[in-house]
Amino acid sequence: KMLMMTFNCFNCSLKSVSFEKYLLHHSYLYASWQRAHPPVFFLKTHRTGSSTVQNILFRLGEREGATFAFPSHTYQFNYPDRFRAVFVDELPEGSSQFNLLCSHMRLDLREVRKVMPQNTVFITLLRDPIKTFESVFGYYTSIIPAFFSAHRAAANKGKSALSVFLDSPETFWDPKEPGNGLAKNPMSFDMGLNNQKWNGSWPEDLAQLEEAFHLVMIAEHFDESLVLLGALLGLEHADVAYLRLNARAGNCVTELDENMQEKVRSWNVLDTLLYDFFKQVFWEKAAQFGLERLKAEAARLRASTEKIQQKCVSKAEVPPGELEDLLRPLQTETATIVGYEVRGNLSLQDQGFCVRMMLPELQYHSHLYFKQYGRDMRAAPWSTSVVPIPCPVEPKTAQVLYVSLI
Repeated sequence: KMLMMTFNCFNCSLKSVSFEKYLLHHSYLYASWQRAHPPVFFLKTHRTGSSTVQNILFRLGEREGATFAFPSHTYQFNYPDRFRAVFVDELPEGSSQFNLLCSHMRLDLREVRKVMPQNTVFITLLRDPIKTFESVFGYYTSIIPAFFSAHRAAANKGKSALSVFLDSPETFWDPKEPGNGLAKNPMSFDMGLNNQKWNGSWPEDLAQLEEAFHLVMIAEHFDESLVLLGALLGLEHADVAYLRLNARAGNCVTELDENMQEKVRSWNVLDTLLYDFFKQVFWEKAAQFGLERLKAEAARLRASTEKIQQKCVSKAEVPPGELEDLLRPLQTETATIVGYEVRGNLSLQDQGFCVRMMLPELQYHSHLYFKQYGRDMRAAPWSTSVVPIPCPVEPKTAQVLYVSLI
């Protein structure tokens, strides 16, 4: 079996790269989160577009002085173990409560409620199960044991690893292997559900999730989802404008014919049930908001987003080798993750805003953690239960990132 290791960004070697053009001499703290917004818990699901939502919350939280509930080690809560309150770092001196929790975890509602205030707004994001599984497989082919076994088996068959896996997934999938959590019904797994097979607790579990989550966003209706999120949190369109983050290069995306789509659907039948259930709930909330109003607001959000993209981005879908360390997303062996180049000739304030819009998850997480605690994230204890994440290409330390973003 594959050796499982926890990602520790700060054990990676560092390359001397100048970030003078990102040195920003303005404060990014304008208001108090607690006066403006309720606490927010965002369950960050894998390969659904959740990095983009997390970036929105990171920017908003940093701007308004939120206290983040960060993992005590690295950037995720001991994934794929179920979340426990003890996985959270201490409350910083001077803070009375956590305002934002949005790092990767496997959900346990009771444990989350031990950490977050009673009036916390619960949100998450789901995506079409076929697209989600294709993306999870492509991103984690060399990392998740079941996928890697299929990858090796495909070497002499003249077929893609995904095709080989879908022909007989049970051949490669060992449900007792901790690293295989995302190999079947990955969204159900992230939501804390039994992802292996239907059982009698599923209806009750779904009802509990529906009651707990104020909004389950749908990736295929992303702008509409952000409009509803903005209404829930009292945000303007500019607050939820975004750049699509952690996206794969086009040549890394596998086009699935109808036969493969049906195999994916069959293997991930519980994710299909989960997605269909919450898509219906989403449209019920949309109807309460007003469908015509939602359509108009989504159009305004797209216009706001396009305006900000034109202001900030000089080049999109930039290969990682052409990006500076600060803006280079985490890469895996089987997926090329593209990024953005920031437009030149911006004011220092606009440069700070634009860099944050396109800042990859690990870099932004490191920056915010250092800003909150005055130290780098701790390395995780040696573990064989955590989904391994490869080290990003030549990252800067959190302190350098912090200085670069002040």
